[in-house]
Amino acid sequence: MIDRLRFHDERDWFLDKRFGMFVHWGLYSIPEWQEQVLWRGKMPRKNYEPFINQFNPVKFNPDEWIDILQEAGMEYLCFTTKHHDGFSMWDTKQSDYNVMNTPYGKDVLAMLTEACNRRGVTLGIYYSIPDWHHPNYPNQGRHHEMFGPRKGDEPDFDKYVLFMEKQVEELCTNYGKVGQFFWDINVLQYNNKAFNDYIRKLQPGMVINDRGPENGDFQTPERHVPQGMEFQKLTEAVQSLGRESWGYKADEDYYNHKYLMQSIDKALAMGGNYKLNIGPKSDGTFSDKDVQAIRRIGKWYNKVKEAFDGTVPATSIITQATENMKDEVLLTRKGNNIYVHLYQDIQTTAVILKPLDILPKRAILLNNGQELEVRVDLLPSHHRERPYLRIRNIPTNEITDEVLIIKLEFDESVNE
Repeated sequence: MIDRLRFHDERDWFLDKRFGMFVHWGLYSIPEWQEQVLWRGKMPRKNYEPFINQFNPVKFNPDEWIDILQEAGMEYLCFTTKHHDGFSMWDTKQSDYNVMNTPYGKDVLAMLTEACNRRGVTLGIYYSIPDWHHPNYPNQGRHHEMFGPRKGDEPDFDKYVLFMEKQVEELCTNYGKVGQFFWDINVLQYNNKAFNDYIRKLQPGMVINDRGPENGDFQTPERHVPQGMEFQKLTEAVQSLGRESWGYKADEDYYNHKYLMQSIDKALAMGGNYKLNIGPKSDGTFSDKDVQAIRRIGKWYNKVKEAFDGTVPATSIITQATENMKDEVLLTRKGNNIYVHLYQDIQTTAVILKPLDILPKRAILLNNGQELEVRVDLLPSHHRERPYLRIRNIPTNEITDEVLIIKLEFDESVNE
C-alpha cells in the first residue's frame, strides 16, 4: 500500500486489509424493495414503521456471514447500524425504535461484534445522518429527506445532533474494538470536527470516512471508480452486488461478475480499498444469488490476491502502446515483481509495456499459473521508435469471464 498515505498508528490496518464486505440490513428487508423505500418508493411512514412488529430474523447466524466473507478473501465488515429510516440495529438507550423491541429482541450488533472478534474480522460501523423517524430531525424535503415534519414532530437541529452524537458514542463505547466509522448523507451539514476527534480517542484504531464532518480520513466513491493511475487520497470504493438496491431486493438486477471484478481490480490497483455490499433477507440469511456472486468473485480474487497485498501503484512507469489502448493497463509493484492488471478487455493477445525494455525472468498469468512468452523487440507499429517489452499469447479468448493479471518477475536490474 502507498506509504505516503499511512497513519503510522493503529489505523494502518486499513492500508493492509483492503477488501471488505458492506452489509445493509434493517426493517427494509421486509418489503424487499430497497433500503430507501420510504423516500424512493414513496411508502408512508405509517405503513413502514409497523414492520418493527414483524422483524424476526430467526435464521441470523453471524458466523455464516463471516464464512462467506472469509471464503471470498475479504478481511473486514461494515454494518449498517442505522440507515435513513432511523431504525437502530442495536440496543440503544436513546430511542425505542430499535431491534430490542422487535419479536427478535436480540442485539444484532452485539452478536455480529462477538463473531467478528472471535474470527479475526475487523468491524466497521455505518451510521446515517438523516433520520426519517426521529421527531427532532429537521426534514425539509432536501435530498434523502422526508418532505417535511409530520404531525407531532418537533424539528430541532441541536436536539437531533445531541441524540445522534449520543448514539454514536454508544456505538464507539459498548461494542469493543471498531475499525471503521462510515457516516452517510450529510444533508444536515453537520460538521462537528471535534466530535470526530472525540470518537477517534474512544477508538484509536478507527478510520473515519468523508461523509460526515470535514476532518475524515478517507474518501468514498460510490458505484464507480474514478479514472486515474493512483489515488492521491486514502480511498475506499463502495459497490453493491445489485444495481437497484443496497438492501435486499427480491427482483434485483445484478451486476455481472466480471464487471465487479474489473471494478475491484481497478480500485485496488490504484492503491485504494474496495467494499462490496450484500443485503441480507429479512430472516437474516443471504440469498443464493448473492452467495453465488461473492463466491465467484472470491474465487478469482484469491487467485490474484498477491497483486494487491503489499503492493504499490506503479502505472506511472509506463505509457501505453497506442492511443486507443491507453486505459487498458494498470500496474502494481512489490519488490522486483511487477503485476500487470488487464482491468479492461484488451484488443489482442498481447500487451506492450512502453517504454519498458527490460526482459523479465518470467511472466506468469496468476489466473491459472500459465507462463507467458515475453520479448523485447521492435514492432512494425513502433518502427520509428525502439524495442519495448511485449507479453504475448495471453489467453484472452480462453479466459473471458474474469480479469487477467500477469506477474512479471525481474532481477534487481528493474530497480535501475
